[in-house]
Amino acid sequence: MAGGTLLMGLYQAGETAFPIALGLIVEHALRDRSLAALGLSIGALAVIITTVSLSWRFGMRVLQKANTTEAHHWRVRVAGCGLQPVARDVDLKSGEVLTIATEDADQTADIIEVVPLLVSSLVAVAVAAVALGLADPRLGLLVIVGTIAILSILAVMSQRIGASTREQQTRVARAGAKVADLIIGLRPLHGFGGNHAAFASYRKVSTDAREQAITVARVHGAYEGVALGLSAVLATAVSLTAGWLAFGGQITIGELVMAVGLAQFIMEPLKLFSEMPKYVMIARASAERMALVLTAPPAMVPGTRRPTPGGGLAVEAVRYGSLRGLTFEVPAGDFVAVAAYQPRAAAELASVLAVRVAPGSYEGVVRVGGEALADLSVEAVRAHLLVNPYDGEVFAGTLRTNIDPSGTSALVAEAVEASLLTDVVALHRDGLDYAVRDRGANLSGGQRQRLSLARALAADADVLVLHDPTTAVDAVTEQLIARNLARFRRGRTTIVISGSPALLDVADRVLVLDDGVITAEGTHRDLLAHDARYAAAVAR
Repeated sequence: MAGGTLLMGLYQAGETAFPIALGLIVEHALRDRSLAALGLSIGALAVIITTVSLSWRFGMRVLQKANTTEAHHWRVRVAGCGLQPVARDVDLKSGEVLTIATEDADQTADIIEVVPLLVSSLVAVAVAAVALGLADPRLGLLVIVGTIAILSILAVMSQRIGASTREQQTRVARAGAKVADLIIGLRPLHGFGGNHAAFASYRKVSTDAREQAITVARVHGAYEGVALGLSAVLATAVSLTAGWLAFGGQITIGELVMAVGLAQFIMEPLKLFSEMPKYVMIARASAERMALVLTAPPAMVPGTRRPTPGGGLAVEAVRYGSLRGLTFEVPAGDFVAVAAYQPRAAAELASVLAVRVAPGSYEGVVRVGGEALADLSVEAVRAHLLVNPYDGEVFAGTLRTNIDPSGTSALVAEAVEASLLTDVVALHRDGLDYAVRDRGANLSGGQRQRLSLARALAADADVLVLHDPTTAVDAVTEQLIARNLARFRRGRTTIVISGSPALLDVADRVLVLDDGVITAEGTHRDLLAHDARYAAAVAR
């Protein structure tokens, strides 16, 4: 910014010097009409033009590089906050955070160019005022007073721009969040015919954003019109005053030429100067939105302890949503299935175990390897406990990068075989390097689910929790996956939250979750034989 400001100040000073030089040339040419004087004048103008050209070229290059670098810095900062393992306590959807990390980061970084342009415009006005003041103090005073009056009027108008712009950015972010939600849920929306209602919902928020954008454009138009009009009035006043003074013999013809030239030139820096508050307000509104993300406190404060490696999992008197004092224990190395009669209870249990719900937001304790979740560091939780949701995301890349994102797993081949993803790998010539589109658009629902399961198995976590891992596959494939899963995870703690008979049958023990508590436990076959409600709930 410092280097760019210096160069842009030099540019504006050179621009201002041009009409001053013309006035001096006219003044001296009337007295000394010679080729030497003409050559000297042309040389002086050439130096001024060269200075103006080079300072603009390199000044804008420096500022745009700084602007781009700063925008990149803020995008990375906001994205880093959004991707932190501990969520920020901020009431923003993912689509809004995306807008902040892109548009708002760019608009905030614009201040890198705005400040130097403001300073350089001030330099131009100051040089013009001094030059005119030397010709006649009244001309210099007219420029100073006129500039102050213009900026005072525009400062009041810019406040309206700031308020309108903040509202526009908020509405645009809401529209972005709505788009993100609709894209995520596009398949189910088409499935039950809700796409028309979803489109109408988006049209409403998009229309709100459009109407606010029109309001902002009108305010900007009025602002720029007033700024241009006031600048023209000041230039006219300077020209007429200079003419009047020249007519009265109080200034020379050369000084009149200089004054008229400066009056025309000063409109440009004044226009630039008047536009800058608008960009400052936009940058400030964007910066305030970024601050919502950057300064938001974490949703929870993780501990520092680490669990015992290879330990089990215990849930002690957990109360959250429909869970009413839920208590159970899975010893180290056991394969346990949880058959939840209510889907909501299954989803809430998975959320608690995945730490998507902060430990302070529910009653009771969840222990991993003998240590409470609240006392564990984020790194320790992620290293020892993996909860794979039923709707696991698939990312653009390859099958291999989706299964092993870090590139460090030694169990990729075994995980592919256990999840029966082998047919997908064999189907394509590139094998594991087969390109996967965004959200797995070129894979079927069953293939995406098996890919997610392979990723969970390849992680080889001490404690693995799977939530409905086979809902999108056929019965035969489900049976084979269940057997492979039991074999693959033998000796390691595994919890499967599912109503699948195949998965329940391979579990060492089945826990029946009903009305928020464990109401029965035993092997799948024992429960089928002695619990009529269980048999009715899980039999297919």
